[in-house]
Amino acid sequence: MPLRVKAPRPLLPTEPISPPATKHRERSIWMAEGENKGLVLLDFWVSPFGQRCRIALAEKGVEYEYREENLRDKSPLLLKSNPVHKKIPVLIDHGRPVCESLNIVQYIDEKWPDRAPLLPADSYARAQARFWADLVDKKMYESGTKLWKLKGEAQEEAKKEFIEILKLLEGELGDKKYFGGDTFGLVDIALVPFTAWFYSYEACANLSAEKEAPKLVPWVKRCRERESVSKSLPDPLKVYEFVCFLKKVYGIE
Repeated sequence: MPLRVKAPRPLLPTEPISPPATKHRERSIWMAEGENKGLVLLDFWVSPFGQRCRIALAEKGVEYEYREENLRDKSPLLLKSNPVHKKIPVLIDHGRPVCESLNIVQYIDEKWPDRAPLLPADSYARAQARFWADLVDKKMYESGTKLWKLKGEAQEEAKKEFIEILKLLEGELGDKKYFGGDTFGLVDIALVPFTAWFYSYEACANLSAEKEAPKLVPWVKRCRERESVSKSLPDPLKVYEFVCFLKKVYGIE
């Protein structure tokens, strides 16, 4: 089944973070009216966590409605759907919200088990996949963020931490096609969105992911050859523009 999703429009650095109040009210009314209809993904274009959900849905061939969130002016639907963390992504399945990206990916896998399984059938292999996906979840974003937020000695420490994570993941991948062997799955989905941020990490911290973890390079290429990935990940240069924008917003430069 073809995936019919309108691609999110990037928020460029020259655009305002918050829309006019009238537009927000109109959007809120529209969301409230549609929140119980079908499958809806609340997301933000550059979020690697949201991209995980988009990739999983694309792998399954599931149609859904994409709704771009303004993270500086969060919609009532997002606040209602994720009252604990108030974060994207949130997958709303006929009015029932599912939060946290890895949880969402596994929900998608369990709901549509007959299409492109994302977790192996073997219980031990599933446990291993969850372990490595959890490591990516806990380490990659935080470590990568430090690379563009910090300077000097603190940034150097962050570089060491980031390189250590890359080497750990490279060691787990080994000579396999994907982290789960010949099948694209949970760990690949957890990690591959961050590769769109690698250019920003490298530019801000003067490092080379390819040099530090060369075996990850062909894996990235294989993943990006998948339509589910290529259509879900943003242009790394657009991500870099966004990072530069954030640095100005936070007064880092």
